[in-house]
Amino acid sequence: MLSKNNKRPKRQPPRKVKKQGNNIGADSGELYPPIKDPNELVKITLIQYSPAEYYEDDFFSVEECQKAFRPGLMKWINIDGIHNPKVIERFGKLFSIHPLTQEDITYLDSRPKFEEYARYVVAIFKMLFFDKMIRSELLSILLFEETVLSFQESHGGDAFDPIRDRLRENKGRIRKMGADYMAYALVDAVVDRYFIVLEHLGEKIEQLDEEVLYNSNKGIVVQLHDLKKETQQVKKMMGPVREMVFNMMRSETDLITETNVIYLRDVYDHIQKVNDTVEQYQDSLNGIMDVYLSNNSNKMNEVMKTLTTISAIFIPVTFIAGIYGMNFNDQLPEYQWPYSGYVVYAVMVAMMIGMAVYFKVKEWW
Repeated sequence: MLSKNNKRPKRQPPRKVKKQGNNIGADSGELYPPIKDPNELVKITLIQYSPAEYYEDDFFSVEECQKAFRPGLMKWINIDGIHNPKVIERFGKLFSIHPLTQEDITYLDSRPKFEEYARYVVAIFKMLFFDKMIRSELLSILLFEETVLSFQESHGGDAFDPIRDRLRENKGRIRKMGADYMAYALVDAVVDRYFIVLEHLGEKIEQLDEEVLYNSNKGIVVQLHDLKKETQQVKKMMGPVREMVFNMMRSETDLITETNVIYLRDVYDHIQKVNDTVEQYQDSLNGIMDVYLSNNSNKMNEVMKTLTTISAIFIPVTFIAGIYGMNFNDQLPEYQWPYSGYVVYAVMVAMMIGMAVYFKVKEWW
């Protein structure tokens, strides 16, 4: 928000782009983890459940996690961190995950998509968060017959706390349904988080919309530019998610039952609304830019109008001063009169006042 003394605010530092090095010429399926401390542990959370049983454990080893598997229970395995290729490869070997899927799991610029394989299906898209500015994290959800794997970019928080609470407290139908319902619940939680992010973005746009009406400070252009970049980034990440959910609905895999297709339709409606909201925000930002340019144009017109009026007032005065400033060796008749100077001054002032009043009455000034 602009300060009261209309000083230009400091611009936010440019968003840091997450780098992953260079994989040009690499073999297909070669893992491409983000650049991060390789010694940082990967947290693995195993949740096993049925209508009557619930178990939750945290591990830092794939082997220890596998030993805790209980037969006959649905499993949700959440992996926090994709920076360690060995962990991804071990899960790939344990669940027969295709190398191309493993590559997509570790590639931060993976486009949101849904793919089918013989034993599983995979949905890859972005989670969004708002912390003064919008940030995103890659999320991959793999659905097997009785297991759901979710690979998160980091363990700095996610959108799944409501799902964990429902599982622990046995609320709703989540512990009574299959693994495909769990996968739907995860996708739905991420899409619901989009609305929270858009709400914060909308508040910033509304605040800027109010500021631009009363201020034409250059700081507004900076804020407007940053908001347009954020909105464009959100649209870029959310747009393909609609296609991803649509492909999930139309999938012929046996892993997604007809019962859960109905719930996916609800998610599709939500993501459609999200995309409509983003487009509305883009139109609002374009409108704010138009208002800003219009305000600046009006301000410039007012300045030119004032300068023109002042110039018009002084033109006849300048004319009179020019005549009496000519060198005629006191041959002008008024020079012989002792009060001629006062008369000329009075005429000049009267003309200036008269023209100023005339312009005011005509509303030219």
